[in-house]
Amino acid sequence: MLPLGLHFLAALGTALASLLSLLLLLAVSRQLWTLGWNVRRDRGNKLPLPKGSMGWPLLGETLHWMVQILARVFSHAALDSYLPGIQRLIRSRVRAWCREPAPVAVYPAAKALTFCIAVRVLLGLQAAEQQLDRLAATFEQLMENIFSLPVDMPFSGLRKGLKARDALHQYLETAIAEKLQAERLLSQPDALSLMLRSARENGSELNLQELKEAAVELIFAAFSTTASASTSLVLLLLQHSEALEKVRQELGQHGLLREGPGCECQPLLRLDTLSRLRYLDCVVKEVLRLLPPVSGGYRTALQTFELNGCQIPKGWNIIYSIRDTQETAAVYLNPDTFDPDRFGPERDESKAGRFNYLPFGGGVRSCVGRKLAQVILKTLAVELSSAATWELASATFPKMQTVPVVHPVDGLKVRFHRLGGMVTK
Repeated sequence: MLPLGLHFLAALGTALASLLSLLLLLAVSRQLWTLGWNVRRDRGNKLPLPKGSMGWPLLGETLHWMVQILARVFSHAALDSYLPGIQRLIRSRVRAWCREPAPVAVYPAAKALTFCIAVRVLLGLQAAEQQLDRLAATFEQLMENIFSLPVDMPFSGLRKGLKARDALHQYLETAIAEKLQAERLLSQPDALSLMLRSARENGSELNLQELKEAAVELIFAAFSTTASASTSLVLLLLQHSEALEKVRQELGQHGLLREGPGCECQPLLRLDTLSRLRYLDCVVKEVLRLLPPVSGGYRTALQTFELNGCQIPKGWNIIYSIRDTQETAAVYLNPDTFDPDRFGPERDESKAGRFNYLPFGGGVRSCVGRKLAQVILKTLAVELSSAATWELASATFPKMQTVPVVHPVDGLKVRFHRLGGMVTK
């Protein structure tokens, strides 16, 4: 029988041997991973491969997003039909924020708002407030666990994500089936109805599973990234009161401010009205340039091409940084400064190159919900600027976190106050 000390040494030796074996396996795997990419180089091209690392193999799964959402869902006419519902929901939430005596955490409040827009306006489902809160928590759990390791075990991220997905699908299946049975889906001015009508006009029929999957995509298009950008809009207008004053002046010029204290008679917006608010458009563009919700994107090289004296072989996956591009592009003067006028008619710095400004990506695979996001941001800016003032409720401005989307670490605590009277030009 070995002494206790020798038992400990033997166990330690076994643990070290196991650790070394694991490290060796990882090292070999990484070398094979790199070799696999290197052998795919274009042998007909004499340029070297770019410097850098291929990273670690298979440490997660890349989500393959559905891209089958019909273009008509986010067309000009469709967005114009969604706009009244979007404005009513935003106006209601802004009033609630102003009535709240405690500071409002803007990022969670913005997520609640954008989720409500997705469910009630895009899907046309009239869920109660408590049910909306539960569905929002379920959807957020799905988003938080969607990139988990593909290991289906109890309490694993994958299991949590699958559970959240099943719960969300169960609700959507019941709600959509009720609309189909009542034939309300054909007459409602929402994106889900439009998708079904479009499919029928093209001689096809969407089944319940396809409608559920489309519904999840529509929620995603209007949820976390739009909430991120909405929070950044509130933050940057809070930090730059001169820009907020210019927005209010422009609203006054277009008759979009209240006539007096307590007046609730602002007209409902239309897309052509929003398009005439040129300075507001510059503000939204600058928010998305300075604090883009998503850090970057990826593409696959369809053919070998040259970049800075190196070859990028066909088949390589290429990641581009939205944030770095918009912070370092030479076309922007003082890129670290919030300056909406950089997009005004006298300067418009973004026109100097095709890919200096890409908060929604670029090319034919740019974000399908980009027009919807801009409509939501502009409508929020109109309702906030014409109805409220707001002040920071913390000692300092919060730090910004970039994962999974840009957001303030403390939620951005703000006190909202109802605007008392007419804002002068």
